[in-house]
Amino acid sequence: MEAGKTECVGVGVGVGVNVSIQNDDGCNQEHHNKIVQMRALLEKHDPTSKDYDDQTLRRFLRARELDVDKACAMFLKYLKWRKTFTPNGSISPSEVPNEIAQNKMFMQGFDKIGRPITIVFGGRHFCNKKGGVEEFKRFVVYGLDKLCSRIPQGQEKFVAIGDLQGWGYSCSDIRGYLAALSILQDYYPERLGKLFIVHVPYVFMTAWKMVYPFIDEKTKAKIVFVENKQLKSTLLKDIDENQLPEIYGGKLKLVPIQDV
Repeated sequence: MEAGKTECVGVGVGVGVNVSIQNDDGCNQEHHNKIVQMRALLEKHDPTSKDYDDQTLRRFLRARELDVDKACAMFLKYLKWRKTFTPNGSISPSEVPNEIAQNKMFMQGFDKIGRPITIVFGGRHFCNKKGGVEEFKRFVVYGLDKLCSRIPQGQEKFVAIGDLQGWGYSCSDIRGYLAALSILQDYYPERLGKLFIVHVPYVFMTAWKMVYPFIDEKTKAKIVFVENKQLKSTLLKDIDENQLPEIYGGKLKLVPIQDV
């Protein structure tokens, strides 16, 4: 199991959810051989890599189209970043007080194939003048680590709902958006299963056009813009009603990230 990862616990788990394994491409012999090669190379450069399981290495391999050298470079970069960015192993709430105070990230429920769901309210995000972009980056890692800790064994991904209700130019934070995108793509590869963007105001598209060129093709394919009139029906294709938050016509109450 990946270092720091725990089995699926907490909010909404086990209530009518199928947490069976859903692999994108299976673990065939080619993948196994490449993982063996990758592990041998990694352990020469950083012995701590042995603490990570094959499933973790496979995610980095897939992110680099099964190119062992590129996957190794990506993983070694991840190990170096992890040691410097989270020297204590994780981010504590005391390190992100201003971000938590914005009450913008929640977790609740699982989709039909067992992926945990997070809801992020973009209209509640404002540039952090006290902690700056560095605190925001810590908050992104804090949230992603919390989310990944809820991924059931045999599953690898999570689902996100980005709710832009109330988003305006005062919420625009291109620097923060790009920092979050970089963290997700560089250090949490193959973790995002799908991103639903809902309640999208027209003015948001200006910011979107600035961020879009930096999104890799695999991530772009996982993003779904949802029309307001089709919101519930679209979400119900992937999420059972008893796992959907009340605000989208479901049964569950939202739980703030810090309470998970």
